[in-house]
Order: sequence, then C-alpha cells, then structure tokens
Amino acid sequence: MSMFENDQYRWRETYFVLFHSGNRPKLSAVEKALHQLDARYQLANSDANEDGLFDSLTLISPDDFAAIDICYTEGDEVREQVRDLTVELRPMAREAGCEAQLKQMNSCDARFDVLHFEEISESPEDDDDVLDDALDPSALLLVMAELAKLTGGVAVDPQSGTIF
Repeated sequence: MSMFENDQYRWRETYFVLFHSGNRPKLSAVEKALHQLDARYQLANSDANEDGLFDSLTLISPDDFAAIDICYTEGDEVREQVRDLTVELRPMAREAGCEAQLKQMNSCDARFDVLHFEEISESPEDDDDVLDDALDPSALLLVMAELAKLTGGVAVDPQSGTIF
C-alpha cells in the first residue's frame, strides 16, 4: 500500500537516487541500513523480487511527522529521464562543483523514487503553516544519503535541480 492511499498523509515531493542496475541492493540490506539510521523508523510494505532484490518499502518517521515511499525502477524510462536531467542540471552542477556526480549519472539505468509525505494533523483548525513547521526533513535527507551510499548512486532533487 502506498502512502497515497493513506489519508493521514499527503504527498510533498519526489526525489531520485540514480544508480547502475547492477548495484541494486537486496531488500534485507536496505532494511538493515534504514534501521541503523534510526531505530524509531517503522518499515512497512516491504517487497522484493524473487532474488531478494529491493522492489519497494514504506518508512514512517513519527518524530518527523513524515513518511517515505521508496520504489525501484529500471530500464529505458530511467535512461531517458537521466538524459533529460543531465541537460537540465548541467548549469547548476557546474556552479555547485557537482560535475563528477553529473558525469556518473550518465551511466545510470536504475533509480529509487523517494516520495516524501507529511503527516496531516487531525485538528481541523490547523492550517498549512502549522503543518509546515511540524514536518522535519531529517528522515528524508538521511534516507537519501543512505540509499546513495548503498547503491553507489547519485541523489537528486529534480524540483530544485539539486544534486546531493
């Protein structure tokens, strides 16, 4: 079940971790790494292929008022997206000194979609300002860094054009 189906959360943004499909980790390795980041993270909806390789999972971080869906994709769709992203990100990557990561992206044929969700307050008088103050991006940043480390990949925020 995706967090899109959970009315206690709303989607905020989607990030990517781009990597070579040969570096796709086993589900057990991803789960272990995420638990080591913070023992309070709750993992759900874990799924692997027949070889035990990661397909998807949901991480819930109650302390951050956040949840994260992580899904694996590979193939032509990813290669096409990487071509588009490298063109789009080139100017900002040069300014930020991220040329090596941009070059590395060219060999990527797989990605993790990292969908960030915020927990919605049950109180009807809460407005967006209160929710924005409650949502903490710490879990997202830690998870992105760990997934990039596990895969030898590059973490990207396509909305802002940022390479982590």
